Amino acid sequence: MKVTVSRKAHFNAAHRLHRPDWSFEKNEEIFGKCNNPNFHGHNYELIVSVTGDIDEETGYVIDIKILRNLIKNEVEDAFDHKNLNVEVLEFKNLNPTAENIAVVIYNKIKPKLKPSLELEITLYETPRNFVSYSGK
Repeated sequence: MKVTVSRKAHFNAAHRLHRPDWSFEKNEEIFGKCNNPNFHGHNYELIVSVTGDIDEETGYVIDIKILRNLIKNEVEDAFDHKNLNVEVLEFKNLNPTAENIAVVIYNKIKPKLKPSLELEITLYETPRNFVSYSGK
């Protein structure tokens, strides 16, 4: 029997959507105000969902304390109150769109889970704009 366990978290971060290989005009056309040279910020809301079989011995899919610590160590400590473009290595050459941030978070957490567990990352950039990624 598969069950999904989810934990919510949040972090505040600044970013700029920009491609250095494009002209300023093309960046403005594609990214609009998100291309602000002085960056802009979001209060990101994150939902990390782990799906798997319930362990007969513990009754857990995953110990929520383990999940909480993974999120803190891999995401909150790494991204909170940071300029993603400037201070986070994963975005040195990767445009920090919500889509790319979700994939980076997935790639940071997935290797720390048992291989039998499925992972889905849902990242809210605003209350109405969000992305989900499950490795597919």
